[in-house]
Amino acid sequence: MKQLLLILAIFFGLTLTAQESEKENVKNTITTFFNAFHKQDTSALKSMVSYKIVLQSVSINKEGKTVLRQDDFNKFITSIASIPKAKKFEEKLTSFSIQVDGPMANAWVGYEFWFDGNFSHCGVNSFQLIKENKAWKIIYLVDTRRKEDCEN
Repeated sequence: MKQLLLILAIFFGLTLTAQESEKENVKNTITTFFNAFHKQDTSALKSMVSYKIVLQSVSINKEGKTVLRQDDFNKFITSIASIPKAKKFEEKLTSFSIQVDGPMANAWVGYEFWFDGNFSHCGVNSFQLIKENKAWKIIYLVDTRRKEDCEN
């Protein structure tokens, strides 16, 4: 009985360690995505996403209504590349909550967006990722955007 308990303890310990390692891999993928974003490295950005990626944003309009907007990834890439090099922009990641189940992961990532040193907005990025060929790829990204209540 003691041997069985020891084997189970080792198995569950290894499983938890592997899952924590995968969570760290997901976090690294997202961090690398934003490093490429800040460098305006469109090739790197394209390499980290699935060709079927979906981009959406949720916001509240001036009338107080919730608005869901879908963006084309190629237009997103073009807009990132078109930002003048003299302009500084940064999406500061403020928190991570990551869940992994085999080849699928979800990451809830708080952020603040700054442009030329000025606060623009904050919110949460919700990433869905899939593990393909031993690499995590972003398949879905939806974010919220607001100017108040920015504690994530």
